[in-house]
Amino acid sequence: MSAEKRKALGKGLSALLNDSVDVLPNKNNNNTRTTQPSEAGGLGSVNEIKIDQIEVNPYQPRTEFDSEALAELSDSIKLQGLIQPITVRQAGHNHYQLISGERRLRASKMAGLVSIPAYVRTANDQQMLEMALIENIQRENLNAIEVALSFQRMLDELDLKQEELGDRVSKNRSTVTNYLRLLKLPPAIQVSLRDGDITMGHAKALISVNDPVKQLYFHQQIISHDLSVRKTEEMVREAQRNTVKKEGKQPEPLSFQVQKIQDELASKFSTRVKLKMNTQGKGSIEIPFLSEDDLNRILEMLDW
Repeated sequence: MSAEKRKALGKGLSALLNDSVDVLPNKNNNNTRTTQPSEAGGLGSVNEIKIDQIEVNPYQPRTEFDSEALAELSDSIKLQGLIQPITVRQAGHNHYQLISGERRLRASKMAGLVSIPAYVRTANDQQMLEMALIENIQRENLNAIEVALSFQRMLDELDLKQEELGDRVSKNRSTVTNYLRLLKLPPAIQVSLRDGDITMGHAKALISVNDPVKQLYFHQQIISHDLSVRKTEEMVREAQRNTVKKEGKQPEPLSFQVQKIQDELASKFSTRVKLKMNTQGKGSIEIPFLSEDDLNRILEMLDW
């Protein structure tokens, strides 16, 4: 990958969309930017397009929009108009598909606007998907599960590697990996993270637990006791330490003769028998029972 291309990838959405206006020479300032006049629907320019001529992006990864936030944006648009244009691609005569800005489009409809300012761009289906995903990822209020799902879609549908994905969204590989690992959590935990009942910090602590059953148990403790991330990390560490203590020291394997005795006792009493013996020949026999009747049965066999 060339240095120029890698630099462009790191710019994210702006690199995909390029600049939205053309540069015209100016006697006083050669860097002054202004919009080139063009017909409605002209490529690379800002145009007023009728809202009923715009269809939503079929590749839009976001499915949930906060109704209260939309209403607030709609009220703002009624007073001041839409400040930031949406971006569309032309799909036919007087027919456009939204590339980015669905929230602004929805709020403009709520505000009763008939037309809306829009950049008209050329984009194929893959670029449409990539633009929509990157715009979503760069939103501050996107929850961690939405980000993770967007990352996974970029990997699957754009055939990217994690390093390339990191370049596209200006994040390092470890950050991308941490988000993708969230999708391995049980669905109930993912829903809690999506709904804001737990945070990314809670989720990262739960990821370190390999057993999904234990993950769900710890998750329930977080919800029930309103545990902080720090308390959650302590709880998980303590549980893992106890597990290591229980499993750390394995008993010495039984000799063939002792194993044979243990098996014969188990057969005689019709239950699992545990026989322990140390190197000095001392030990114990453990005969578990399932109920009082089962205990009486074993005692009768012992002529108790």
